[in-house]
Amino acid sequence: MRYVAGLLLMASVPALAQAVDDGAASAGRNQQGEVAVTIYNNNLALVQDRRSIALPAGRSRQEFPDVSAQIRPETVSLSGTGIGVVEQNFDFDLLSPSALMEKAVGETITLVRTNPATGSETRERARVLSANNGVVLQIGNRIEVLRDDGIPARVIFDKVPENLRARPTLSVTLEAARGGRQPVTLTYLTPGLGWSADYVALFDETAGKMDVQGWITLTNNSGTPYLNANTLLVAGAVNQTGQQRYNRYAPPSSGTIRDPGTETAGRERLGDFYLYPLPERTTIANAQTKQVSFLDVPGSPAQRAYEFRNGWLGTLDQPASVNSVLRFSSSRNGGLGDALPAGTVRVYQRDARGAPQFVGESAIGHTPMGSELGLVTGQAFDIKVQPTVEKRERLSSDGSRWRTAMRYRLTNASPRAVTVALVQSGLWGDTRIVDESLKSERRSADEAEWRVAVPANGEASVTATFDTRY
Repeated sequence: MRYVAGLLLMASVPALAQAVDDGAASAGRNQQGEVAVTIYNNNLALVQDRRSIALPAGRSRQEFPDVSAQIRPETVSLSGTGIGVVEQNFDFDLLSPSALMEKAVGETITLVRTNPATGSETRERARVLSANNGVVLQIGNRIEVLRDDGIPARVIFDKVPENLRARPTLSVTLEAARGGRQPVTLTYLTPGLGWSADYVALFDETAGKMDVQGWITLTNNSGTPYLNANTLLVAGAVNQTGQQRYNRYAPPSSGTIRDPGTETAGRERLGDFYLYPLPERTTIANAQTKQVSFLDVPGSPAQRAYEFRNGWLGTLDQPASVNSVLRFSSSRNGGLGDALPAGTVRVYQRDARGAPQFVGESAIGHTPMGSELGLVTGQAFDIKVQPTVEKRERLSSDGSRWRTAMRYRLTNASPRAVTVALVQSGLWGDTRIVDESLKSERRSADEAEWRVAVPANGEASVTATFDTRY
């Protein structure tokens, strides 16, 4: 039986029409069975596909269409009663107009042209010589290149090559102890499936509260849909040999966790990971992004803060804006009350007319429950800091001791007083603050912080002298 491909010579490649035999007519039906998909954050999924197949006793070759187009064949396992796997092959060369023409090189096809004026058709048998950056045909004693010459044409192929598949297909040679229909479970790993969390926070600065809704954003680029799948999401990136740890499905923390939590969330766990099962079976279509709500917390405490971090010996000719930071907690009491999977938090505030407006976003990493977070949402327009190295002198002839005098000028053009967390970093080595106009707090071995009150429409300054021994 022959297969017909329609062609309008717009791209010099034949376009495949629907096959006309019974097998092709059923090709549109998905052959998956009962599917369960476990999706990890780092572009990886475990697919378990339970199908009922008719097996003859002894050795036979069975085909499993509709597996992932990015299946990792080395991870495939097939389980069933009295079944042994002898050999498996993954056929990833998929049926397409270009692939069909490439497989036809050296073969004979039928070229059909239609006269646009009369509608009459002419047919010629042609041998395909090449399909490399265009199709070259031998028709009788002449060589012809298919091109867009305005004459409608199509190509008829005598057959579809055996190694060209309409859908990704796994071929397995089995040894069955007995014949008959029985269930088997196909299990494999595949990239192309991943998920992250997206959070929408509506911040009420006056009330000191925010409403937070969390969405699971699931993306399928594996080349295959998964129909009515039982879907389980794992918050965590499992280790993969030879894989980089960072990927777009698991945003880095970007320093958002100011104090890690020590509370255990009330969710199912798998080893060191949290599990987020979707409440209902769902179809994950190929090339689709799907969102499912998993967190909805109204009125959680939150506040605006301002921060500025200055590098060692940092001096600026012009004042710089401080960071605007949203501070909140994931704790059970007085917070969101949940572990937060990695993702992006987008923050909105209502304007004077009551309409929510976007004010910034920040990525978070996997965050334990009970953590204190600070999300940098942007830079404050009215609040500036200008650090200056006022004096730097050497205290020893060998250059091992230095004294540095710093001044930090803070200005506030807003109509309300603010407190700025002014952080001086880079205090490595034996560095001591020998004099300061405002008492600091040593945040870590290389950072000191001043909590500077800056009046509305006013300014403040901080001076500090550092002795450093190398």
